[in-house]
Amino acid sequence: MDWIHWGYLGLFVASFLAATVLPITSEALLLSMVAYHYDPYYCLLIATIGNSAGSYLNYFIGMAGKPEWLSKIRVKPHQILKWEGRVKKHGVYLAFFAWLPFIGDVLSVALGFFRVNWKASFLYIFIGKFVRYLVILAFYYYVK
Repeated sequence: MDWIHWGYLGLFVASFLAATVLPITSEALLLSMVAYHYDPYYCLLIATIGNSAGSYLNYFIGMAGKPEWLSKIRVKPHQILKWEGRVKKHGVYLAFFAWLPFIGDVLSVALGFFRVNWKASFLYIFIGKFVRYLVILAFYYYVK
């Protein structure tokens, strides 16, 4: 799909979907749009909001999860307890790393599953995503 022709809406949708398990990259679209003279500040904000919203959806999917479902994929109860302790101990700070490929999706689902404070989680998710896109744009302008 040629996302760039959708403009800012395309960036929002692509960024949202990229935060789910779908194999979509929002970084390439972000850089393409900036190269096509879209406003870099709007692009930064829209990509951050879209990608954060996708992680928030993952959080709510995690909240809807039930421990019984994990047994269907052969996760043992002691493993759940082990991860619950880790997530609850570092949970809010783990949210900052929701931008990481693959791991970030699992992290945001786990934050919801283990009911980590949603306000703090959302804030750290947003900050992490913002920093990631900011670094990408800074690198783009540095090498340009």
